[in-house]
Amino acid sequence: MAAAGGTHNVIMPGWIGRPAAEIAAAVRSGQVSAREVVAEHLDRIAAVNAELGAFVRVRPAAALREAEQVDERADRAELTLAGVPVAVKDNLPVAGEPMRMGSLAAPEAAQGADHPVVTRLRAAGAVVVGLTNLPELAIYPFTDSTFGIARNPWNRRRTAGGSSGGSAAAVASAMVPVAHGNDGLGSVRIPAAACGLFGIKPGAGLVPAEVGADSWGGILENGPLTTTVADAALMLGVMAGTSFDLTERSGLRIAVSVRPPGPGIVVHRALTRITQQYGDVLATLGHAVERDDPAYPLWVTPAMIARWFTNAARDAEPFLAGPGLERRTRRHARMGQVVRHIRPPRENDRQRLRAALEPFFDRYDVLVMPALALPCPAARRWGEGSWLRSVLAALRFSPMTGVWNIAGYPAASVPAGSIAGMPGSVQLVTAPGGESTLLAVAAQLERARGWRRHAPRYDPACPS
Repeated sequence: MAAAGGTHNVIMPGWIGRPAAEIAAAVRSGQVSAREVVAEHLDRIAAVNAELGAFVRVRPAAALREAEQVDERADRAELTLAGVPVAVKDNLPVAGEPMRMGSLAAPEAAQGADHPVVTRLRAAGAVVVGLTNLPELAIYPFTDSTFGIARNPWNRRRTAGGSSGGSAAAVASAMVPVAHGNDGLGSVRIPAAACGLFGIKPGAGLVPAEVGADSWGGILENGPLTTTVADAALMLGVMAGTSFDLTERSGLRIAVSVRPPGPGIVVHRALTRITQQYGDVLATLGHAVERDDPAYPLWVTPAMIARWFTNAARDAEPFLAGPGLERRTRRHARMGQVVRHIRPPRENDRQRLRAALEPFFDRYDVLVMPALALPCPAARRWGEGSWLRSVLAALRFSPMTGVWNIAGYPAASVPAGSIAGMPGSVQLVTAPGGESTLLAVAAQLERARGWRRHAPRYDPACPS
């Protein structure tokens, strides 16, 4: 399906659209220089970013200089991400760049040091080409800010999701092979699902978080958005300082559930159907698949919503006395302050939720469920409209992911099928420590069913 509007197709030669693993192998071997790879991707960004709003800041001179440094490194042949252009969501510090967090209220001063995740990516040979768009303070699951609207490369009339929507749009349009995102209630998995990408939220504590006031009360995790599972495993391994085993599994116990985690949530019939179909696919791959539902406690959805308000309020409070915040953000923060007095998040919510879920994950190795409840909302300046309209749209669109942040379980969005020309998806969940299992199952689905790695109009291999 072509993206909305009449913008020309952009056909790029060379290294545009190739997986990160392939790029890194070529740079390690000397087949291509990191500078050449980065220069091509900077040209790609210049050609298409204006119509998608993925990047809020591009670093052409700095990125080329840093790529040359990769080429000169004595250990280049050992670098996991040698010469790979990466995008970083604009709520992690990148040395020498301002960190605006989607807000005019945030200071314009350059950051003095890299976030630990950025440090690890650079140490592995990755080159940060720019910082990506997010909704103000990463509050909403659609990405618009004073710096622009992140549009979905599959259809520019639709949102790229959020809050890591700029990162998702950049990867789905082949501006970069991989991108960083973070996920407080689904903000990696939601835009991955919206844009036909693979996105994984690791389990609690695997990757340094250190975002905002307190990483959304300790439930936020940093993770990658990629076009292949292998690329996600590479990038997540670098971010976590470990490696993952994608060896094919068989005979896993897999549960398929289309039941929402709380009352009042309606899942679109097409997303339910895709989830059930992919359960059938896993059965053909030799797994023991059953229809079964986790025993979600009744309190978990109210607790998720309470954390959405209170955690956002904590990040907004330093800016409430000054100018720059959107009215929508101020309203959300004020509501969070009220909620904090009425029903503050409980310190033992994670322990209580895990106690409720552990019997289910004693029976099953992996849960397959919808990643989204509805297809993507419109791409628009939600922040200029009604706060209540944004809240209701968010709750209807993406209520399926936040429970796993509270639990601290690994979870991922996997491209699956299509809905009216837009990508479909399923969500995979596993118990703590099961990232390798989750990645291996996703890789089996990728081999068995495959998915289009880039949105059709932006696919360098096959533009339409």
